[in-house]
Amino acid sequence: MAKALILTSIFLILLRCSHAFTAPTTFRKNVLKSNTAMNLVDMADVSASIFSAANDFSSIILSQAPAASPAEFEPSYSKASYYTVLGLYLMSFPGIWSQIKRSTKAKIKRKTYVSDGESVNGGKDLRQQAGEIMAYMKANNYEVVEAGEVITFRGIVQRSASQAYFLVFCTLLGLASLALVLQIQFQDFVLPVIGKPNWFYLCLLSPYAGIYYWQAGDRVDDFKIKLASNDDDSENEITMEGNDEELDRMWRALDLREKGMVKVEGILG
Repeated sequence: MAKALILTSIFLILLRCSHAFTAPTTFRKNVLKSNTAMNLVDMADVSASIFSAANDFSSIILSQAPAASPAEFEPSYSKASYYTVLGLYLMSFPGIWSQIKRSTKAKIKRKTYVSDGESVNGGKDLRQQAGEIMAYMKANNYEVVEAGEVITFRGIVQRSASQAYFLVFCTLLGLASLALVLQIQFQDFVLPVIGKPNWFYLCLLSPYAGIYYWQAGDRVDDFKIKLASNDDDSENEITMEGNDEELDRMWRALDLREKGMVKVEGILG
């Protein structure tokens, strides 16, 4: 039935448009007689006829299409998948608060590094190695608070404006994603006083992450170091416990190697 309707419609369109064109022979004679271009008025008539026929065809097709009421609409996605992803998102969202809390505390790690001892050509004895470590810690505003088998240094790590901006940026992205989820999930939600809420106003809370970090002030860090050497003094062993970032800077500055690891030179030197 539908195919017959479409074929009938096409046939009617062709009949409607047929009067807009002249026969090829008559057209050639007219061109040879007048020796001019096609009249603009005729072109306008042809365009109007085609446009009118197209409108008639679209009206016939649309009139035969079944109308779908809004109440019959159902989403095509899987609700199980949707709520699974939503649940995973809600479980991971508290990571933003964890990131803000950890920004005010040092990440403590304990690692052991080695260097060439005094019996190796170009190596250092324990006193010389201890002197280099002491000079490095003094240059980074650390003071000795306890000296013994384990030397304890204490320093103040100043708050960083770039860290505060980074926390604000991460919080902004997290709240924007939360607002998008709420906007999709609660489309018809209406509050008694303000009406339908704009969840993206939650993004205005992001600067408080930087304020929280900044109000925590400067941080006091303790750094512990223990020196030892093997029996033949071919290797010095330095055990360090402290802030992870400071550990990374220190072994690079003093040209140390992590115990059990092999240092590989880069391709570019």
